[in-house]
Amino acid sequence: MTGPAAERPRILVLASTYPRWPGDVLPPFVHELARRLTDRYEVHVLAPHAKGCQEREVMDGVEVHRFRYGPASFETLAYSSGMLPGLRRRPWRLLGLPVFLLAEWLAAIRLARRHRFAAIHAHWLLPHGLIALVARSLCGYRPALLCTSHGADLYGLRGNLARHLRRKVVRGSEHVTLVSQAMLDDLRAEADDVTRCSVLPMGVDTRTRFVLPASPISRSGLLFVGRLADKKGVDVLLNALTRLRDMPDLSLHVIGAGPEEGRLRSLSQHLGLEKIVDFVGPVPNNNLPAWYQRSQLLVFPSVVTPYGDQEGLGLVPVEALACGCAVLASDLPAVRDVIQDHKTGRLVPPGDPVQLAEALHVMLWDKAQCERLAAAGRDDVSARFDWDRIAARYGALFDSLTRPA
Repeated sequence: MTGPAAERPRILVLASTYPRWPGDVLPPFVHELARRLTDRYEVHVLAPHAKGCQEREVMDGVEVHRFRYGPASFETLAYSSGMLPGLRRRPWRLLGLPVFLLAEWLAAIRLARRHRFAAIHAHWLLPHGLIALVARSLCGYRPALLCTSHGADLYGLRGNLARHLRRKVVRGSEHVTLVSQAMLDDLRAEADDVTRCSVLPMGVDTRTRFVLPASPISRSGLLFVGRLADKKGVDVLLNALTRLRDMPDLSLHVIGAGPEEGRLRSLSQHLGLEKIVDFVGPVPNNNLPAWYQRSQLLVFPSVVTPYGDQEGLGLVPVEALACGCAVLASDLPAVRDVIQDHKTGRLVPPGDPVQLAEALHVMLWDKAQCERLAAAGRDDVSARFDWDRIAARYGALFDSLTRPA
């Protein structure tokens, strides 16, 4: 620790995915990083407000500020299904986007003027990196700007305007991190200069939360964990299961919610999979380890959508491997940052239910293979993705960006 809280340099974090309350079902990776930096920085987070949230609170030592952009019943652009999928599903919500962006921009300026931050950390190049870039120019001083791209901001936003704005954010940032090597390669193809860009993923708590079961347990069944959106490929998995319905004790638990849930439930019923597939719904992050620990195989069947969106990394396979659960995933560039085929898991062509079914059949029958791959995978992800290691690297990066010249 560098000294009393008042003497610590301050960081402002901008994000649209953040726990709304303790025990929320939302992915907590922004908060997990923020709270691990509080030993050396005073961390403030600016996130959208939503119904049921407090406008300001302290969570695990992090000062959380939530900006309002309308009456609570209309504050629905963030959180539930992700901003981009939500806008694509309900285009009329675009009418509220300018108000959302303006409210975040004004709130960022107010906070920056009040607290004099040493650095701003914007998660997602668009819109938060752009908002941070503009807000910084009006706050009266120049905090260092670090932007982190998670995937949707690179793959889900296409067109000349999006590319121009991403280049602007990259040029204006002191540093940009991307959560996978595949993303850095793709950004290099459109950016003028990536010399200040590096690969630095989010992490997983492989020491105290996502761990092996305390005692030997009989694993069985398939598991899917994730937002029920088109790029997750759950429809491919359901179609693959129709080729395996004669296997004894075949079961799939689907954990998550999202815009595709209704369609996927209807598809499962249409395919006659009601007795095999259980739509569990969203599960708090603290309860996920128990699901990984009792499942034989996690299936991560992600695809590239018609509009180009795809995984930026995918921490779900990391969580599963940390709990000793074998992983079968789609062979996408970013997924290869996590899974080495036939070494730490299995990879199959994305969007192909036939080859997915064949791989599922082999792995469900060969429990010894699952155990071998899971053991190797746990060693690998513990060495590369543990939060203590990742947070230390981010801490060192912030130290270098905020150190006086």
